[in-house]
Amino acid sequence: MLFVFGFIGLIYPIIPSVVLIWLGVVLYYFFGSAAAVSWWTWATLGVLTVVLFLTDYLANLYFVQRSGGSKWGIRAATVGVIIGCFVVPPFGILLVPFILVLLTELIQRKALSDAIKVALGTLIAFLSGTFAKALFQLVMIVVFLIDVIF
Repeated sequence: MLFVFGFIGLIYPIIPSVVLIWLGVVLYYFFGSAAAVSWWTWATLGVLTVVLFLTDYLANLYFVQRSGGSKWGIRAATVGVIIGCFVVPPFGILLVPFILVLLTELIQRKALSDAIKVALGTLIAFLSGTFAKALFQLVMIVVFLIDVIF
């Protein structure tokens, strides 16, 4: 069940997806079969977690900077994702950051076309980071299941 909530965390970023996956593995270790979870699984999950966070961060940084986003635009996107979780979920998570970044860049006296470009870059960054997180989470779950089943 925790693995499912981990994927729900992709839509509601306030839910700590990777932490839930780790919690599921730890609970299985302590209340299921400790022998079924090998050191290889722990190491693989650790490496995948680090790579997941780096990938998410670097994808966001790349797309926002490539589109000409400012530091304030990046901050507005972060705040927008948090607020967007509570505003018309799951669409708010896409619309609120877009609008906040657009407004932030306009306040910084960027042209409308440039501000839209940054807002779209932020949207692409969020979507690509979410896709990457979903893939890494799936691989983490598959690694765990392979270790437990076989």
